[in-house]
Amino acid sequence: MAEWLYEDGVGEARAALVAGERILAARIELPATLRVGTVARARLTERTVATLDDGREVMLDRAPPGVTLGAALTVEVVREAIPEPGRAKRARAQVSDAAPAAGPDLLARIAATGHPVRHLRAHEADALEAAGWSEVLEEASGGEIAFAGGVLRLSPTPAMTLFDVDGDLPGEALAVRAATAAALAIHRHGIGGSIGIDFPTVTGKAARQAVAAAIDAALSPPFERTSVNGFGFLQIVRPRPRASLPERIRDDPVGAAARAALRMIERTPVSAPARFRLPDAVRDRIEATPAWIAEIVRRTGRTPIFDR
Repeated sequence: MAEWLYEDGVGEARAALVAGERILAARIELPATLRVGTVARARLTERTVATLDDGREVMLDRAPPGVTLGAALTVEVVREAIPEPGRAKRARAQVSDAAPAAGPDLLARIAATGHPVRHLRAHEADALEAAGWSEVLEEASGGEIAFAGGVLRLSPTPAMTLFDVDGDLPGEALAVRAATAAALAIHRHGIGGSIGIDFPTVTGKAARQAVAAAIDAALSPPFERTSVNGFGFLQIVRPRPRASLPERIRDDPVGAAARAALRMIERTPVSAPARFRLPDAVRDRIEATPAWIAEIVRRTGRTPIFDR
């Protein structure tokens, strides 16, 4: 039976849906996220841009009729901000009549799936790591996803997330296995929006249908897809309410590494020395974030020392 493993970590909340010691879905949420479902007061500062009372900007789905620039309005977030190289897509919102309220956080969202949720503690055995948490993070950061007989290479781009397929199996067998692996990776990493999969050239209608059927069997709805074209390319479109795990980690790799280091520090037994050697950039990010240090001290009862 699948269950969610949840950690309220320092600097991030993390969760993994695990079945049979395998991670089916991995999610990370940062505390400052303007979450889907958040209803907030704002002012219209451009035709389709509203500025919340806390200064953050959201894009509106359309210009609100009858609302003049500078006027107050209430908006509901329907898509979180999406990080992209060189720029970020602002959160998207629509005008709402609801009362201001925060959108559901990661814990509330996973609880709503109906799967049981197990809260992990730092003094317990590391169930996340036992299920392959570090391997999933490596997939997200490096983009290489191995499967029996081949490998996927994942590349987020501003236009779409791309999967390239490589391997030693015959064309159709490789493509069918890659289709299943890609579908599982899409769900595991929470990838939405436009997704392209570049399969090896598959000849014949039946073979191309077998590849598409493998996608349908392994990828949870909702989604739409094309057929596999003559060049071996298939496109999928899924809802994209928030950033995928690869987008989240690649947007700030130093921050992601720093939060992973804080997880390791929190799990270090009190009987072990509180001295740690980290990459310079990671150490500097932690030391530059007093709230992280204060929380680690509160949780562990000691101040970590970073060797230089």
